[in-house]
Amino acid sequence: MAAGGPLLYDLCFWLESRFGVTATVLLGTQGWNYPAWVGPFYPLGTRQADWLGTYTRAFSTVEVDSTFYAVPTEPVVAAWRARAPDGFLFSLKIPQEITHERRLTDCEPLLTRFCRRAAILGPALGPLMIQLSPDFRPAQATHETLGGFLAVLPQGYRWAIEFRHPEWLTQGTLEALRAHNVALVLADSRWIRRGVILDLALEPTADFAYVRWIGPNRRFTDYSRVQADRDYEMGLWATALEGLSRRVKTVFGYFNNQYQGHAPHSVRTMQQYLGQAPVEPVTLREQAELF
Repeated sequence: MAAGGPLLYDLCFWLESRFGVTATVLLGTQGWNYPAWVGPFYPLGTRQADWLGTYTRAFSTVEVDSTFYAVPTEPVVAAWRARAPDGFLFSLKIPQEITHERRLTDCEPLLTRFCRRAAILGPALGPLMIQLSPDFRPAQATHETLGGFLAVLPQGYRWAIEFRHPEWLTQGTLEALRAHNVALVLADSRWIRRGVILDLALEPTADFAYVRWIGPNRRFTDYSRVQADRDYEMGLWATALEGLSRRVKTVFGYFNNQYQGHAPHSVRTMQQYLGQAPVEPVTLREQAELF
């Protein structure tokens, strides 16, 4: 949906509800390079070079965290694309140099270089995610900085932004994002209360939505198994996603290992809540035995 304010969204919601049109919900994990997944997710013996290819047989999208630390090289991005089947999408975090070091100022050349590198993915490119620091607090100066940054975002990309300070979540901020078709990241994390985020799922700011399940802390060190019961939270989110999917075209959702301990399990659980058919690890093992 193009930017147009609440009335347009209400009209779209009515039309989509009336005619049964809902968004495509694409679910995946935040990253794929986890040795602890070998056995419980990747078949035993799977080489690290084959992890991504195996991952793409189970899920339709992934959030790439490594791009937060540096702009990836052309060969690296080309290798990602080569391993992805048609329809698979990579969501990339923009570099921390832009968000945390330069704090959205004097960064247009770097942003342009990053976008050109991301464009190598072609049709496999999903949203580009801007993750702000918790200490990027709302004030007159930072509001002006954010507005200027939104205005120079390169066209032709899907942009999403995650605020980690709750005072940013005002109607003014939502309208600023909506004016540029930038999705507000809905993050289940320690920074903003879940109830606030679930309410904001009813007010999309772009024609797509972006959800991140991070968890309340970073206490898990073993990523091979589930260590937290999140059934109640999953149920709340499933309801929210069903409503959200009638207001946008596509929903992208990514689970962190810290949410339950083992992100692939979290994805499969949410897929079941939404009526999607998850690919079980045993199926990946059976496929691997064919080669």
